[in-house]
Amino acid sequence: MPSRSEALTPNILRNWELPSGAGSKNDRGRILIIGGARRSPGAAMLAGLAALRVGAGRLTIAVAESVAAQVAVAVPESGVIPLEQTATGAVRGRTNDLLREEFERADAVVIGPGLDDADEARLLLTALAPEIGASTPVLLDAYALGVLPDVTAATAPWRGRLVLTPNDAEMARLLGRDVDDREDDIRAISEQYAAVTSAFGLVATPDGALWQQGSGQAGLGTSGSGDVLAGAIGGLLARGATAEQAACWGTHLHATAGDRLAARIGPTGFLARELVDALPLVLAELGQRA
Repeated sequence: MPSRSEALTPNILRNWELPSGAGSKNDRGRILIIGGARRSPGAAMLAGLAALRVGAGRLTIAVAESVAAQVAVAVPESGVIPLEQTATGAVRGRTNDLLREEFERADAVVIGPGLDDADEARLLLTALAPEIGASTPVLLDAYALGVLPDVTAATAPWRGRLVLTPNDAEMARLLGRDVDDREDDIRAISEQYAAVTSAFGLVATPDGALWQQGSGQAGLGTSGSGDVLAGAIGGLLARGATAEQAACWGTHLHATAGDRLAARIGPTGFLARELVDALPLVLAELGQRA
């Protein structure tokens, strides 16, 4: 592990080979994405598709019950679990039997893409914490990330197998103060929550290791881009990558996909769904199969 910031280069990744993408869909891992409120099911869909594009074998998406049928049609590659929702369409902070069955099979769980109610997100994390397998890696994104400081006792079982993908506002929420220096602050977050953290091309581990991605375009600051990053990292976790390996690889794939699109389309204006489609090509460039 690097003691100081180390550039995250293609050569480093080629020498840090991912678990094989060969074999059956079961061998390649099962991922569960939990999110998708009524007004934002696309976030969970983008995350799920990104997970498949980096080689996860089986996908299940859990979303608000009013949009579950539409998601099942839009993403025929996925199983879909309907979740109880509030009158405003937010996902309620409750589990159900279908989720419990999926937790028994899941190799990685991503929580957050498309959640839109902080109070329900707190309840949801509290309800899910004892349900998820004792060794299953958990990635938190978006609202699930923002409420983490409020439920640290309930989510303590996830320490040591947690991955976080915060933006600046979420970093400030996790720290309880404004972001001052991203390198120092991402390390502080990783140490405080015993998590691997990926943010703005930086990847930190709880023991102070830090990698920095050199590429990446302004165009990555677009709606849905963070959902793609969360899904890509989650898909690699499902394949069996360690948390730091999945975060480093996922961060590089996401940024380099942005580079490819910037060269073809322009520095801004490409879409998150196009990032999803570019992921397997970047994997192939690094000598890995999706």
